[in-house]
Amino acid sequence: MYPAFYLEGLQRDYIGFATLAEQVHRKSVKRGFEFTMMVCGETGLGKSTLINTLFLTELYGQRTIPPVEERIEKTTRIEKKTLDIEEKGVKLRLTIVDTPGFGDSVNCEDSWRVCITYIEEQFRQYFTDESGLNRRNIQDNRVHCLLYFVPPYGRSLRQLDIDLLRRIHKKVNIILVIGKADTLTPKEVKSLKARILEDVETHGIQIYRLPECDSDEDEAFKKQDRELKASLPFAVVGSNLVMEVASRKIRCRQYPWGVVDVENPEYSDVGKLRTMLISTHMQDLKDTTRDIHYENYRAQCISQISQHALRERNKLKHESTASNQELTEAERMMLLQKDEEIRRMRDMLAEMQEKLDTTATGDSVVNV
Repeated sequence: MYPAFYLEGLQRDYIGFATLAEQVHRKSVKRGFEFTMMVCGETGLGKSTLINTLFLTELYGQRTIPPVEERIEKTTRIEKKTLDIEEKGVKLRLTIVDTPGFGDSVNCEDSWRVCITYIEEQFRQYFTDESGLNRRNIQDNRVHCLLYFVPPYGRSLRQLDIDLLRRIHKKVNIILVIGKADTLTPKEVKSLKARILEDVETHGIQIYRLPECDSDEDEAFKKQDRELKASLPFAVVGSNLVMEVASRKIRCRQYPWGVVDVENPEYSDVGKLRTMLISTHMQDLKDTTRDIHYENYRAQCISQISQHALRERNKLKHESTASNQELTEAERMMLLQKDEEIRRMRDMLAEMQEKLDTTATGDSVVNV
């Protein structure tokens, strides 16, 4: 008598491993996902407002721009905010790393240092946890994406922007955005995008490039991918104001002459940025961080550890050789001392023998 599951397996024409995808999906959904994004750019470009717009939340309240006297000696610092989001049963722990004070000081030579230090510290912490004994619950705080804001009033990238991007482009995925794009005309936006991409190419800066679509993707996805690539860098408009216009609620900016819908693709790339960042390429950003940026850091760490171990080994070998040489010299001195002592003993024995011989000869004469 065969069990029911065996008879059921004989009746169907597949083994059952096709459910592996469902198993992985259930496990991943149960565990949840993590994503860390750093936002960088000078004050007043709408960084906090854009984050609220992208994730439809109030992660940042209304911020005030500091007065000039407070910005003279202001330094860059790190602020982290974590938000738990759930959508259709999928949980996402979103961490936003803000860099208030970047580019605000009169002397901005070291503004980039805080950003790079933070990214490398997260790599170091993950490498330490990964190399430890307990690796079951490693928390991934690595920065998966850097949203770098370029001001709309410049002609292209500034020297401050180039200095940071050239130092950080091999450590994190860089996505360039033009803040407050509603201050520019469509022609000016197109021209600024072209000049920014030209500067990126001229200075050898590696920004995040969307991967090529697979050949089996449908035409709608391929078209969307082409539109996203053509929109780089993204010209964005953010807003915390929600209004009801034409019987629907929209996030907008209100001006004396009218209302600007920040989701309108005619003059804002917010929708395209959200699609790329969240809907289509979030996992690719995490994979690129893991497979390229973190692996480069990990390889450097292992190389440094190997070189340090080699130096320590050579040092111990040198000390051991020197110690052996010193020991050999000490033994040589000891042997010389022993030889000298043996020579003295031989001389003493010879003298004693000579005295004995003299005494013996004298006795023989007396007896005669």
